Amino acid sequence: MLNDADLDALLAGRHADPFSRLGLHADDDGRLWVRALLPGAAEVALLDAGSGKRIVELGQRRAGFFEAQVPRRKHRFDYRLAVNWAGGGEGVYADPYAFYPQLGDEELQAFAEGRNFRPWLSLGAHLVTHGDVSGVRFATWAPNARRVSVVGSFNNWDGRRHPMRLRHQAGVWEIFVPHAAEGDLYKFEIVNGNGALLPLKADPYARRAQLRPETASIVAPLPEPTPLPRQRERANRRESAISVYEVHAASWRRGVAGDFPTWDELAEQLPAYAADLGFTHVQLMPISEHPFDGSWGYQTLGMYAPSARFGPPEGFARFVKACHDQGLGLLLDWVPAHFPVDTHGLAEFDGTRLYEYADPKEGFHRDWNTLIYNFGRTEVREFLIGSALYWIERWGVDGLRVDAVASMLYRDYSRPEGQWIPNIRGGRENLEAISLLREMNEHVGEVEGAISVAEESTSFPGVSAPTYAGGLGFHYKWNMGWMNDTLRYMAEDPINRRWHHDKMTFGLIYAFSENFMLPISHDEVVHGKGSMLARMPGDDWQKFANLRAYYGFMWGHPGKKLLFMGQEFAQAQEWNHAEGLPWGLLEDDRHAGVQRLVRDLNKLYREQSALHRLDCESGGFEWISSHDAEHSIYAWARRDGTGRMVIVVCNMTPVPREGYSLGVPDGVTAWREALNTDSAYYGGSNMGNGVAAAGLPVQAQPAHGRRLSITINLPPLATLFFVPI
Repeated sequence: MLNDADLDALLAGRHADPFSRLGLHADDDGRLWVRALLPGAAEVALLDAGSGKRIVELGQRRAGFFEAQVPRRKHRFDYRLAVNWAGGGEGVYADPYAFYPQLGDEELQAFAEGRNFRPWLSLGAHLVTHGDVSGVRFATWAPNARRVSVVGSFNNWDGRRHPMRLRHQAGVWEIFVPHAAEGDLYKFEIVNGNGALLPLKADPYARRAQLRPETASIVAPLPEPTPLPRQRERANRRESAISVYEVHAASWRRGVAGDFPTWDELAEQLPAYAADLGFTHVQLMPISEHPFDGSWGYQTLGMYAPSARFGPPEGFARFVKACHDQGLGLLLDWVPAHFPVDTHGLAEFDGTRLYEYADPKEGFHRDWNTLIYNFGRTEVREFLIGSALYWIERWGVDGLRVDAVASMLYRDYSRPEGQWIPNIRGGRENLEAISLLREMNEHVGEVEGAISVAEESTSFPGVSAPTYAGGLGFHYKWNMGWMNDTLRYMAEDPINRRWHHDKMTFGLIYAFSENFMLPISHDEVVHGKGSMLARMPGDDWQKFANLRAYYGFMWGHPGKKLLFMGQEFAQAQEWNHAEGLPWGLLEDDRHAGVQRLVRDLNKLYREQSALHRLDCESGGFEWISSHDAEHSIYAWARRDGTGRMVIVVCNMTPVPREGYSLGVPDGVTAWREALNTDSAYYGGSNMGNGVAAAGLPVQAQPAHGRRLSITINLPPLATLFFVPI
C-alpha cells in the first residue's frame, strides 16, 4: 500500500517520480500492487491484456486514486485498466505507467553533449505504437523543473493524469500516452524548482499549433524526408540566375472568405504567377507559427510549425511541390535571433531563463521587446540548428533567408554604453552567435542544393565566405548598402542627381567582397516610406519612368535580385499586411507595363549568361562610363568569362540624348538593343534604337577611353541593354 506522503504528493501533482509509484510494482515482500491516478473515475478494474479477464477491482483510496494488490501473480505482465467514469461512459485503457523509458540513453547523451542536430526526432510529440497500443510519445527539455505533465484534450487538461518521467542526464521529461492521437491538443504543465505552477507552455518542438488567439500545440505526424529535386542544386548555384519574388503569404491575395488564403489556394496561383514573370525563386516571409499578425511572422514561437493561418501543415507540403513543379526554388524567412515574451512560449520555459540569456543586457531586445536566444547553450543551439534542417530536410525547401543577422553578431547592437556585456575577449562580437551561424551553415551545406541567405547590414567580414576560410558560411548576403545608396539617389530630383552620382557607383567598390543579393524587400515599402513608385520624384510620367529605369539598373548590376510582391506592377500605396495586393491596378496600362518590364528583365537576365554567371566575381564587370555626373549617365559591360557580353546604359535625367557615342569593348562588329525600359510596351516614350537585323555597327570612333564606339539614342530616364550580333 502506498504511503500517505507519496499519495499526497501524487494528488497534489507534486511527486518527483510518479513512475516509481504508479503502475505495477512489487513491494518489499515481492507482492505485486497496481496503482492508478484517474481523477473523474468512479470504478477501476485490472484486466489481463491477453484474455481480457478481470483480475481484481481496484479500491478507491481517495478521490481519483485507485490501488489493489494483484492476486496470484508474482511477475510483471501486460494489463489494461477498465474504467467507469463518474460522469458516464466507460473504456479500457493501457496504463501509461506500464511502459519503459521511451528515449534511449545514447540519444539523450548526444542531446546533452550538443551532438544531436535533429532533436525533433526525439523531442516533441510523436505518434508511436508499442505492441498493439497506439499513442503519442511526448518529450520536452526542462532541466530545472520539479515536475512536468503533459495536459490536453485526451486527459481533460488535468496535470495529475500524466506527469512525466525525468531523464536526468539530459533534463528531458518524457511519457508515452496510450490512445492519444493525431489532432489532439496539448501543452506542458510545469512546476518550477521553487514549487510554483507556471502558465501552460506550448511545445517548442510542436509541428502544428492552434490558430491564434488559441495557443495549444496539436499532435501531428512527422513529415517524411523530402529531398530537393535534382535540378534545384544547379539552380541555387552562385553562377546561376537567381531572381527572388518575396511574398507575405497572408496578403499576396486574400482567401476566398476574405481572410487568410489556404496553402492550396496559394499553390493554385502563386507559383504559376511567379514563374510566368520569370522569377527563379519565391521567398516567403516567416510562415512559422507566431502569435501576432502585425509582426509579419518575425516574432515566431513555433520554430517547427507552419502557421495555422493557412490551414493544416500537409497543405504546405503541396505548396512546396507546386513551386518545384513550376521550376521555382522556395526560400523561407527564418528567425533565430529572438522570440516574443508571450507566457505560453519559450520565455522562462521551466521557471528559469532556459532558452534566453539570463542577463537582460544579453537576453532582451530593446527595439523589438523580444528575448534573445542563448546562443552559447548546447541545447538551444541544437534547437535552432535542428529547426533549420527540419524545414530543408522534411519539407524540401531550397533554403533559408536568415533574419536580423547583424543583431546576432554584435552584443552592443542597438544598445547604449553600459547596457551590453563584452565577450570573454572584451570585444563587442557575440562569439557564441558567430559560432552558431557557422555551425548551422555547415549543416545546411551538407544537404545537396540547399542554400542560406543572410540579411546582414554591417561590414562584418566574410559573411558569405566558407567557414573553412574563416567566414560565416552563408551562400549569399543581402546588399543593404547598395539598396540604401541607390534608393537615396533615386529619391533625388534629377536636376540634383549630378551631386549624388557616386551613390550609384560606390557599391561597385565592394560588390565582389561577398556573394551579394540586391534586395528591394518589404522593409522598403513600410513604416511611412511609401511604395517604390511613390518614392520616385517628378510628375506621374517621371515616377513610372524613374522606377522602370531603376529596375533596369538593378537587373543590369552585379548581384542576385530580390523584389517584394506588388512592386513588380508598381503598387501605388505602401504595403499593408492586413489587405491583399491591389491587383486592380493592372487594368491601368502604366502598371501593367511595369509588370511586363519585370517579366522581360527576368527573361533577359536568365538568357544572357553575361548578366548572371559572374554576378559575384569582379571579372564579370567593367565600367565604360562611371564619371559622367554632369549628365547622370552610367554605362558598363557585363561578361560571363567565356566571351559573351552585355552592355548596360542608364540615363537618369529626363533629357533625351540623340546620337550619343558609347565606347564599346573590342571583338564585336555590331550591337543590338535587347531591352529598353522606355519602350511603349512598358509605358515609356518609345525612344530607342530599333530592332534592325543589322543592329548598330561598331565605328572606329574613340569614346569613353576606348578606340571603338556605337552611336545610340539614349531615352529620358531609361536603362538600355545591348547584346552583340
